[in-house]
Amino acid sequence: METIIPPAPPVLLPIAGSAAAFPARRVYCVGRNYADHAREMGHDPDREPPFFFQKNADNLLPPGKDFPYPPRSSDVHHEVELVVALRSGGIDIRAEDALEHVYGYAVGIDFTRRDLQAEAKKAGRPWTAAKAFEHSAPISALTPATAIGHPASGGIWLKVNGEIRQQGDLAQMIWTVPEIVAELSRLFTLAPGDVIMTGTPAGVGAVVRGDVVTGGVDGVASLSVKII
Repeated sequence: METIIPPAPPVLLPIAGSAAAFPARRVYCVGRNYADHAREMGHDPDREPPFFFQKNADNLLPPGKDFPYPPRSSDVHHEVELVVALRSGGIDIRAEDALEHVYGYAVGIDFTRRDLQAEAKKAGRPWTAAKAFEHSAPISALTPATAIGHPASGGIWLKVNGEIRQQGDLAQMIWTVPEIVAELSRLFTLAPGDVIMTGTPAGVGAVVRGDVVTGGVDGVASLSVKII
């Protein structure tokens, strides 16, 4: 069918060791999924069910690209995360079946306009401007689960200019990957191409122009981004 304007190009993520690409559909994010991070943000992780927000697929920043410091903010924070990419979806997926829907994994950084987020929280408003802005989700190449399995433990870390800022373990996630997929599928119809950012450990902090941010999940991938 003819369109009145050119359709948006698909968002294609690289796959490690492959010439093929992964077409991203939606980006779901899990809030406060590591107990220490929940506490550093002033919340009690033992009393909260999982909650979710979204970024846009075109917020994903592929590897090798710089991160432009966004306008309307003077306090942008890094949050390193394990990223899950789905090869299939559905509704009401059982946790014990959830990993059958996972294509692979990556490491991502959820850059957040913390000052705008604080204003939104105070006013009881959505976090969209703080989370879903341009280039706000740098992501590594995907590593297929057929190559590494489904990591449930292993180091997750982030450095700024070579200095460690965040360091944790996937085993510290309050909600595991299967539980996250199952819970999301009760709220949304999941589909091939969906991407899930699974939360960040403690140690989030500000970045400035000129910083080099390097994050990784041991056994999965690593990613380096320059702030410009």
